[in-house]
Amino acid sequence: MLKTKDFLSDLATKCISKSKNLGATDVEVGLSNNISETLNFRNGKIEHFDRSETLSLGLTTYINKKKSNVSTSNLDQNNLILLIEKCIECTKISPEDKYVGLPDKKELENNKQDLDLYDDKELSNDFKQDYLKEIENEMFSFPKIKNSNGSSFSENKSNFIFANSNGFCDGYYTSSFSIFCEALAEEDGEMERDYEMSISRFYKDLENAKTIGKIAAEKACKRLGAKKIESGKMPVIFDKRVSKSLLSTFASAISGSSFVRGTSFLKEYLGKDIFSKEVNIIDDPLIERGLGSQAFDAEGVKNKKINVVKNGRFNELLLDTYNSKILNMTSNGRCGGTTNFYLENGNEDLKKIISEQKKAFFVTELIGRAGDITNGNYSVGASGIMIENGEFAYPVNEVTIASNLKYMFKNLIPCNDLDFKTSTNSPSIIIDGLTIAGK
Repeated sequence: MLKTKDFLSDLATKCISKSKNLGATDVEVGLSNNISETLNFRNGKIEHFDRSETLSLGLTTYINKKKSNVSTSNLDQNNLILLIEKCIECTKISPEDKYVGLPDKKELENNKQDLDLYDDKELSNDFKQDYLKEIENEMFSFPKIKNSNGSSFSENKSNFIFANSNGFCDGYYTSSFSIFCEALAEEDGEMERDYEMSISRFYKDLENAKTIGKIAAEKACKRLGAKKIESGKMPVIFDKRVSKSLLSTFASAISGSSFVRGTSFLKEYLGKDIFSKEVNIIDDPLIERGLGSQAFDAEGVKNKKINVVKNGRFNELLLDTYNSKILNMTSNGRCGGTTNFYLENGNEDLKKIISEQKKAFFVTELIGRAGDITNGNYSVGASGIMIENGEFAYPVNEVTIASNLKYMFKNLIPCNDLDFKTSTNSPSIIIDGLTIAGK
């Protein structure tokens, strides 16, 4: 059973009081209690079951403009006292930094919204096993699926409290349920694999078991008979399952820390048009049941929906208190990074775009790290399907997509098939003129 809010709050308050008594001018404490269960299943049998329960504490102490932090999972009273004493001693010998410090009181969240992030339902192992069995039964109904690479059902419950010496002390419960299934298809001695997954805050919002098995099987079967292709430039369509990787790279490039260090290829582009006019990128922490939702950020700062990119213009960095001070800006509650980060739907229908392509590459999987945020260079392994004369022609593997992110962002056209399956989401996108390195 999770620790109560009162238990965590009381412990945080005692840590702040002890730290202040030992000379800290300011203190931050984060306490998290997490219970996680995962049932792994393969070929009709349980492979193994994991359960873990963690209770951890992170402490940051300040002495004027000096700062240090420690963490522990041993919350024995004597250990905590020793930990606090060591943290204070470390703070005393730390170098001064004029930008360190707590957020202003006026920036802290004092009217937390209930975002409906916790499902108190506890699922039995029998329920999870039956769910995974149904997935595999559907998957094996496809004749070309000869084996399962495993499926899993994970349930995660957590409670946390964040407190500081400015009087902030609050937190909330969260839950998540996730399903993963990977199918292995075989034909003429060739094997291919693909997967499907579903994640939600509430178990009733999970995808239907048969649907998960069907999609995993269909994707694996479509990869059979893959060919290598000649190198060249062509339009590339990124399926929505992989297009979100461009958003993740973009998020790294627009963090306050990357701008402070001067390591972002976009450091001179804030306030400028870097996408086409039809591109809008949102970060919204206040979506009910959202997988990235939060009532406040990791410093207790208020957060709200922001238009990171509006009509192609790059408007917002992801800022915490420390980096915003260095940049002479104001924190927008993004300590910890993005929340529910997504590219809005465009006007283009994916099927229509495919039908209009004489020759194009439809990407279904990316392999390895893609964009370099220091210079914008983009190079990544990929597999997918070749489009010829407006139709899917044959699967393709062992190619590399190469370009520069500035070019890709400016020429990116979003489709209208956005859905919210993770905390970072994008519709399918098409970018013309990318280099494909094949055989």
